[in-house]
Amino acid sequence: MQALPASLHDRRQRSFLSVRQLPTAELSALVDRSAQIAAVPADIAPVLGGLVVATLFECTSTRTRTAFSVGALRLGAELLTYDVTGLQLQTGETIEDTVRVLGHMVHGVVFRSTRTLAELEQLLMQGGPPIVNAMAREEHPTQAICDLATMRCHLGRLEGVSVLYVGEGNNSASALAFALARVPRASLTLYVPPGYGLPDDLLALAQADAGAHGASIRQVERADELPGNVDVVYTTRWQTTGTSKPNPAWREVFRPYHVDTAFLSRWPAAHFMHDLPAHRGEEVSGAVLDGAASLVWQQAQMKLYSAMAVLEHFWATPNGNDGPAGL
Repeated sequence: MQALPASLHDRRQRSFLSVRQLPTAELSALVDRSAQIAAVPADIAPVLGGLVVATLFECTSTRTRTAFSVGALRLGAELLTYDVTGLQLQTGETIEDTVRVLGHMVHGVVFRSTRTLAELEQLLMQGGPPIVNAMAREEHPTQAICDLATMRCHLGRLEGVSVLYVGEGNNSASALAFALARVPRASLTLYVPPGYGLPDDLLALAQADAGAHGASIRQVERADELPGNVDVVYTTRWQTTGTSKPNPAWREVFRPYHVDTAFLSRWPAAHFMHDLPAHRGEEVSGAVLDGAASLVWQQAQMKLYSAMAVLEHFWATPNGNDGPAGL
């Protein structure tokens, strides 16, 4: 087994907490690599050989958990799988103590929780191993890599892509905004229920990034503000994983943001995307989810390829089994 990470610098360098930490060229390389693996899934090497990867999920997950588990194994790592029911977190041990111990035993943790990015950074500072953020309160960065790779594969391009996001301004929406903000001439419209948009600070960051890269991001609440041309209509479940809504009538607030065939017909050439799980009859109709315009199942499959691209990029080296410096 390779040596464990020694310094905070190494742990930060080997961690992926936010799309915004990536230089544009690095983000582009991750998207390109995801698409490359998708095109030739067998063309991979065991570049994580000798490493032990742990997955720690404090929230439910199907696609992300499976993608990173299968991806780590296919890249040659040994895998440990945790959830909170099997750890001393159940008996009152803190997450800081838990992850600090893991920092002495595993090479990296794929971590899903409702904790903040600042809390994840603090775990690194307190001796935790490198972390891949598999969803946190503000952002779901690996989902954004998957989403852009899916668009690139099916549109043949990313530059100039026009995306309409419908529904709650959640962590998938923020990650998508941060990623599309780096794509020249990309346009993202967030069509959100009143009071359920992206937090003002995250929206401002995404819009500033977009302005610096020749992209456009806007947030609207009314149907008469929707764009005329759209390449992709994207939605997510109304009840974001690990969250709740204080308004007991929130479903009525969201009802006008239901994506059905009538809504999608405004853009006859548009593709439909959804990060899943889907609730047919709420955020999307079954006719759209399973219809000819849907890329949902290809998008779900891309989760594996994008997870592998992330693991390769942050935890491997060209020498494969020789192990990366600091790990």
